[in-house]
Amino acid sequence: MRDEYYGRLLVQRYQLLEIAGKGSMGQVYQAKDTLLGGVIVAVKFLSRSKMNQRVRDRFMREATISALLGEKSIHIVKVRDYGVDDEEMPFYVMEYLKGDSLKEAMQNKPMPLPKFFSFMRQICLGLQCAHDGIEIDGNVTQVVHRDIKPSNIIIVKDATLGELVKVLDFGIALLKSDESPTGFMGTPAYCSPEQMDGKTLDNRADIYSLGIMMFQMLTAELPLKPKASSFEGWFQSHHYQKPKLFSEVKAPLNLPQALMDIVNQCMAKTAEQRPSSVTEVLKVLEQIEQNSAQTSAPLASQPNPQSAPTPTTAEAICLQSTWPKDKPRAEIVFPQLIPYQQTELATMWIMLSRSDIEKYQNNKPHSQFLFVGSPHPMLLWLTTLYQDEQQHRMLPCYLDLKKPIGEKILQILTQTGSYRLILFALEGDERCVCTIEGKVPARKIQLLKEWSLESQNTSATHGQIKESKRSLKEELEALKPKLVASLQRQISKKN
Repeated sequence: MRDEYYGRLLVQRYQLLEIAGKGSMGQVYQAKDTLLGGVIVAVKFLSRSKMNQRVRDRFMREATISALLGEKSIHIVKVRDYGVDDEEMPFYVMEYLKGDSLKEAMQNKPMPLPKFFSFMRQICLGLQCAHDGIEIDGNVTQVVHRDIKPSNIIIVKDATLGELVKVLDFGIALLKSDESPTGFMGTPAYCSPEQMDGKTLDNRADIYSLGIMMFQMLTAELPLKPKASSFEGWFQSHHYQKPKLFSEVKAPLNLPQALMDIVNQCMAKTAEQRPSSVTEVLKVLEQIEQNSAQTSAPLASQPNPQSAPTPTTAEAICLQSTWPKDKPRAEIVFPQLIPYQQTELATMWIMLSRSDIEKYQNNKPHSQFLFVGSPHPMLLWLTTLYQDEQQHRMLPCYLDLKKPIGEKILQILTQTGSYRLILFALEGDERCVCTIEGKVPARKIQLLKEWSLESQNTSATHGQIKESKRSLKEELEALKPKLVASLQRQISKKN
């Protein structure tokens, strides 16, 4: 689709191409950034018919909020520039995202659970970033999106994640520092009762919208059906109509009860009855996903009397590990992938004295990550085992992000947020003594994803590996006192 602006050059830099999308407030163009060799970007304009100072201010605030959030999360569209053209029309420049909206991806049928969990994890991480807040004038201010719906979620192909999900359109986002509500704004089918009332909102308004959207993803139907598709009709439905039961939808479903419960909790009529944060929703979904994976794991075939049963759980498979013949029997650490079901487990293999294993095996490990992008992209994956404030063991493991094993382990860490330590004893045989499951906090998963994307765009040579590794070692030595102090504070709190 072309129009009169095709080929127009904005501020001697952005050459407009085709219209990429239209909305009530304006339109988005695909454009070339001539300053950066023709990189394709998206340029959003305000509609002339909407032009007034209040709308201009809100448009600029949308660009500011998106720019600040886009720097914190890969799950929010990045804003790169803001300007005014020769006719005093404001615009801002975003990364160009070629993909489908969640609305298109749903295809009017229930979404398979693996895809649902993957998409929801990423949507929650994007919303979590907004709700955690941005710094404006030295103060951290929470952001409520106010328009969470399938058409404001986009899915693009990504080499690391397979499908990268991003939250779009902060055009009507609300800053918690705003002194008074601005009246009703949003999409009626997805708005919370308090948003329909034009009341002051917090993050739980977005959680309500998230609940409506999750129901739609799982069933291909909306949970509410107003008598009339008008503001008044939706107002009545959101306030007084009970959401449809999962058993009432047309498509046959086989969903975990816990999943149906969390969706219904998100759609509670009052904010106080909903989960208090997106972080809480994310934790529940991750636990349900983990339980579902274990329940759906294929059962081992019946063994004959002469054979042992085939291990089916991640724990059992890891316990079958034996020390590689090409590795020395010494206190070393290295990464390893273990086949599991249709995928692989990210593991760290460790050899320690038996006394150390006995000392640390019942405590959860603490994970930390350091990254250098140049001259060669490398990740230092540091796991610390500890017993008390004085006794701890740091286990550094280096991942070359230009090697398949490094790329794959990083991908698994970002997708699952978990890994396993496989421990072997110096004094024992080649068999695994025990395993310990480790978790990667959500805020660190976000960093890992950003580093993964950065490493893909970095060209490097083999000779630069040592330089990057040396840089990481120096950074670790400088960071150790802070890590130990942080660990001691955590232990003291538990005690």
